[in-house]
Amino acid sequence: MFPSVIVVLLLISLTCGENPAVQVILTNKGLQYGKNVGAGWIQDKLELITLPDISGGVDIVIGTIYYTLTGITITKCDFPEPSVEFYEDTTGFKTSIAGLSVALTGGWRTNFGAIHDRGSFDMAIFNVDVTSVVELGKDPDGHLSITSVSCDAQVGDVDIEFHGGASWIFQPFVKHFKGRISGEIEERICPNVRESIVNLEYHLQAANVSFDVNEDITFDLPLTGLPVIDASSLNLGLKGEFYSTKTHEEPPFEAQSFTMPEQPGYMLSMGLSEFTLNSASYGYFSAGLLQTSINDSMIPPGSPMHLNTSSMGRFIPQLPKMFPGLLMNLLVYAREAPLFSFHPGAVKLDFQGAVKAFAIQPNGTQTPLFKLNVDSTFSGKVWIADDTLKGSMGMNNFTLTLAASEVGTFKTDAMESFAKMLSPVVMAAVNKKLGIGVALPRMKQAQLINTVLKIEEGFIAISSDAQVLPTDRGFN
Repeated sequence: MFPSVIVVLLLISLTCGENPAVQVILTNKGLQYGKNVGAGWIQDKLELITLPDISGGVDIVIGTIYYTLTGITITKCDFPEPSVEFYEDTTGFKTSIAGLSVALTGGWRTNFGAIHDRGSFDMAIFNVDVTSVVELGKDPDGHLSITSVSCDAQVGDVDIEFHGGASWIFQPFVKHFKGRISGEIEERICPNVRESIVNLEYHLQAANVSFDVNEDITFDLPLTGLPVIDASSLNLGLKGEFYSTKTHEEPPFEAQSFTMPEQPGYMLSMGLSEFTLNSASYGYFSAGLLQTSINDSMIPPGSPMHLNTSSMGRFIPQLPKMFPGLLMNLLVYAREAPLFSFHPGAVKLDFQGAVKAFAIQPNGTQTPLFKLNVDSTFSGKVWIADDTLKGSMGMNNFTLTLAASEVGTFKTDAMESFAKMLSPVVMAAVNKKLGIGVALPRMKQAQLINTVLKIEEGFIAISSDAQVLPTDRGFN
């Protein structure tokens, strides 16, 4: 029962070496909330627990009584508030429970020479004190690890009342049972604590540290170094890098170190560096996925411009003469991986792209016409409102330059001006979607509340409280 407190706290916290691109911080406020939730859950579930049988023998001078206490269940529990703290000495947690008292019931069987008897019993265990220290670490694959460092358990007193059978014979010898049974219980507490910690360690090692976002991108999230613990918080540094599933190619840039601001008023904080976003951008770019084709069927019928050589004649006079009456196709792609940068209060995006234009011949073949380089910068903001991540953005700069041409040289000024004229319409459509936003992730049994987001130099800081939701099944 006691190890469940540790299990709940570690699950809630979940959250040297290379610089982490993601940092997850559990504050003391979050630790204490987790402690209270775990203690309440354990209190509710204790009555459903059936304890292992206790067997032994007691020498009562005239002989030895061999006994078995079986079907032991908890009928009442006085579960005091546990003490849980970050423990710097071992980079882990120290958890203590003092004054735990439990009422139990069950059946008894005894064997005293030729006498065999059975009945029921009521037992009360008073003033159980348990202290456990666990150490957090990192395995070679980047999993969070947990190890039991020490455990101490003491049982204050035990009282037993036998019922049924020849219990009136054995009841006078309760004082002889008490010490033995108290010792049996005391000896079993810490092994059970350690067994639960080993079980939790097994699940931690089996947990994924790499996740396929979709068929194109995977997200690596192993620990980059040992957990960092001080008196008020636990900090987990995570790799936080996206890769192309096709190339798994490292980007030509590295994660930079950043320091999360102290947020003791919130339970949890997460820092997301610009490296994480840029690694996703590079993953898509290296896999050749940042490109799209645009044809005339995608242009609204009422548009003043269409993708054919006649319409493009206003910008390239020689085009309709060389290729009269042909539809066109545009291949738009990124020349380099788009790069995001975070600055106080703002997100910036640099995009270096290109547009290749083709004339579609009557037989369906595509004839290259020209290539334009497109260089643009955008800036925007992101925020959280109503449990939704929202944003807005605007275009700061846009330039078109002729990179290559199979139809002769031409000026791009008029084409650039036309694109700039259309940009407010495009950005309005983009901002409409950004304004709707994306709902924050929500677990089945918990949700983030009072979440705030702040853009810092090089990273985004998100701080939040958590609220465990009531369910019929409780914790699993």
